Amino acid sequence: MSNLVFFFVPTVIFLGLVLPLWLLLHYIGQWRSSKGLSAEDRHTLETALAEVSRLESRLETLETILDAEQPEWRKQHSSES
Repeated sequence: MSNLVFFFVPTVIFLGLVLPLWLLLHYIGQWRSSKGLSAEDRHTLETALAEVSRLESRLETLETILDAEQPEWRKQHSSES
């Protein structure tokens, strides 16, 4: 009987206290490490920002051309809205 208690008590303590705390701390660590951007997400974001920058430059060029060819185009299109 004493041998059974010798193995039973540490097992209950481990399963009741140590294991849940261990699992909780493990998953908190996993959650914290996944909060940042992954390398793939960072690459996608950089690609999108480069595309936005390219499109902004293109839009500025088109507006410059329109300003040179039709100086009143901004007034015409802003009054329609």
